Amino acid sequence: MTDYLLQAAGTGERLDKFVAEQVADLSRTRVQALIKSGDILVAGKSEKGSFKLEQPAEVAVHVPPLKPLSLEPEDLPLDIIYEDQDVIVVNKPQGMVVHPSAGHPDHTLVNALLYHTRDLAKSPEGFRPGIVHRIDKDTSGLLMIAKNMAARQSLEEQLAEKSNKRVYLAIVHGNFNEKTGTVDAPIGRNPANRKQMAVEANGKPAVTHFRVLEQFKGYSLLACQLETGRTHQIRVHLAYIGHPVAGDPLYGPRHTLAGHGQFLHAEVLGFKHPRTGKWCEFSVEPPTIFQTTLGQLRKEAKQ
Repeated sequence: MTDYLLQAAGTGERLDKFVAEQVADLSRTRVQALIKSGDILVAGKSEKGSFKLEQPAEVAVHVPPLKPLSLEPEDLPLDIIYEDQDVIVVNKPQGMVVHPSAGHPDHTLVNALLYHTRDLAKSPEGFRPGIVHRIDKDTSGLLMIAKNMAARQSLEEQLAEKSNKRVYLAIVHGNFNEKTGTVDAPIGRNPANRKQMAVEANGKPAVTHFRVLEQFKGYSLLACQLETGRTHQIRVHLAYIGHPVAGDPLYGPRHTLAGHGQFLHAEVLGFKHPRTGKWCEFSVEPPTIFQTTLGQLRKEAKQ
């Protein structure tokens, strides 16, 4: 249990943004949850996260202990694209976290998988059984899951050798002169903001290839293929070249397309089957809001 007493200068900043910036250990999502539960008060009063701090005030923040991480099976919807004795390919919905963490102790993809099957490969981290790669909470699309240790080893080796296939659809800000491109820039933790990754000289090598599929008024649709798999890689690389993913709350502009987070979807997943050696490739359409937004952009482009 931790308490903070913050002094707001009255610059008109949103309450949730102010607290998240002042308390390094709290994510924006966690701050919003604390506001809803009445654990953040402005001058002794409960306010909404969107409340503007237009007058100097004391902001009291009470952070209760986090709920323990859960590896309990949960009966949550699962969109399984393929499954056999070794692997599962699942279409993760936008808004679902892949595995339990301090800020998301339950209701994750792992909790849902544990309800579906007892056969998930153990992980060194403990709370990632079956998980060999991840996509962000608000990114939708395909993930490969290992059901045994032999499958985990094979799939992890393919990731390390860059022999698998991962293609994402992204709606991004701006238009392009070129039809294809490659961003080869190392990625590391942003020293100015611990919640962000950034292109950093001392970061890990990261390569993203992209192809322009369509262009609209102020936006473009890209197919992005990962050569490496760094945290937030596509989001960081596209922002770095001046074309942030639309709807991205972390790396994009405030004025963007309305949605439920970044318009980024893991559309294609390919890998060599860990038992048979046969090439397996799967694809899924993006979620409804992605498709609806594309339709609107196409309509506006014709006007």
